[in-house]
Amino acid sequence: MTALLAAAVAGVGLVDPAEPVFHPDDEALLRGAAAFETVRIRRGRPVLLRPHVERLERSSRSLRLPPPEGAAALAAEATEAAGTDQGVLRLFRTGMTLLATVGPLPAGLVAMRGRGIAVVTVRSHDAGLLTGVKATSYATALAAVAEAERHGADDAIYLGEGGTVLEATMSNVWWREDDVLVTPSLATGVLPGVTRGAVAAIARAAGYRIREGSFTLSSLLRADEAFTSSAVREIMPVSAVDGRELSRGEAAARLQEMLEDITDEYPEDDD
Repeated sequence: MTALLAAAVAGVGLVDPAEPVFHPDDEALLRGAAAFETVRIRRGRPVLLRPHVERLERSSRSLRLPPPEGAAALAAEATEAAGTDQGVLRLFRTGMTLLATVGPLPAGLVAMRGRGIAVVTVRSHDAGLLTGVKATSYATALAAVAEAERHGADDAIYLGEGGTVLEATMSNVWWREDDVLVTPSLATGVLPGVTRGAVAAIARAAGYRIREGSFTLSSLLRADEAFTSSAVREIMPVSAVDGRELSRGEAAARLQEMLEDITDEYPEDDD
């Protein structure tokens, strides 16, 4: 487990990152009933913090948790205490605790981006009432990653009914057809990724068109290139799907460069 750099609890302030902070009878531990957000830290500041906090608020309401009041200030306190230029900020809202932690970035992200990630496809069940909610109930995602690793891949992409492409275990999925960037719409039940929204905005600014909808795996396999988007990994090219190699293109690298210019402000999108 990666050592945390800083931790802060609402109503308490900074705490020793090695000390437990959750109550043993918290529903977050008993039933996995908690909301969370993962935020990239760049140049010592949380990236796109406002939309992340707004989504934490929506997730908390859906899970009938107390509102995460003061989450932005708590995030700033933990980030400042960590004193790191690059890192990962996490916000947790349980029934009893609002927590912010800061840790280092996962090792090897640049090398992974350089080679691209191989993925496998797995069948997904409807998220039902948790559609669009970022909850800590990640057992299904962890099992899907384990399945991918058993096949020598890095990640898994969920397929819905009729082979519809949904999302990866912890990221949204994109592919390019000429100057069009294609991505499953929120109506398919995918998580409304904060980085997904940022990518859509900067892609339009770069001259790409965006097409959202319901698409089958065959559409992805015919693409000029494909990539995933998430807060920590950011834009990650997809090199293969189920052992079938995909082309590499220029959009992923171009959009990654633009994404790295974003700090705490959500990019403007007039669409």
